[in-house]
Amino acid sequence: MDQRLYEKIGRFIDAMPSFPTTAFKVIEICENPKTSVADLRKVISLDPVLMAKTLKLINSTYYEMNHEVTSLVHATIVLGLNAVKNLALSTAVMGAIPKEKRNGALDMDEFWRHSLSVGVTAKLLAKKRGVDRKQWEGYFCAGLLHDIGKILLDAVFGVDYMNAIADADKKREPLVCVENRLFDTDHCQVGQMLAELWKLDRALLDVIIYHHNYSAYDGLHKDKLLAVVAANEYVNFSKLGFSGDMRPNEIDQAVLNELKISKDIFVEMEEEFLSEIEKAKMFLEI
Repeated sequence: MDQRLYEKIGRFIDAMPSFPTTAFKVIEICENPKTSVADLRKVISLDPVLMAKTLKLINSTYYEMNHEVTSLVHATIVLGLNAVKNLALSTAVMGAIPKEKRNGALDMDEFWRHSLSVGVTAKLLAKKRGVDRKQWEGYFCAGLLHDIGKILLDAVFGVDYMNAIADADKKREPLVCVENRLFDTDHCQVGQMLAELWKLDRALLDVIIYHHNYSAYDGLHKDKLLAVVAANEYVNFSKLGFSGDMRPNEIDQAVLNELKISKDIFVEMEEEFLSEIEKAKMFLEI
């Protein structure tokens, strides 16, 4: 990446809010195998905002509780460590990233609808394929955050990024290729800068970096990466939200083979995908 461009993006990132201390503490507790729900409750109880979000999430239509949950202990037990960790992580990220358009190409409501849809689809694919339920929320969060670099490119380059999206459409190229040609970087690299600054976990970092270069990946989180890749193409093709890719690719057969699924799964589960995406809108409102 050109040094001046690197510095311009770096200045924008430096001006963004710091990653909340509470989120770091929640992530640290959840990744400690010796942790307990009581440890997590103590941290959340010291942060009134996160406590309110936790209770709002458990009482949302997403979790379909048959009675109102008012106990933080009950909420953390029902949600589980991973769900609370990803709630803290996702709300911290979305809270730190600019919500205004800044005269750019991306409509933030549509961008987050796309990202939310990818997260929900990746999670349902994990569920359908028999992945341990404790990992489902990790698939959701990876899908939710995979494109965060686009927000930064949009905010930094404004009209030029709008032209990049138009050029990708006109030339029938993937947006990531046009980004590299015009800006000497792409949303994966820029997303990596932000993810490393915020010390996001390795799985999230790998999905952000490799979701357009998955064939080069040989790390420990390949299943999660490929689930997000498949979910991303399905969501783009279905036009659920918009993140800049007007001409989605077909899902790579090699990806389907590694996940041990066929394209038919998206037809079979379409109603469930759309239903869960609709319910999960509450996640962003929280």
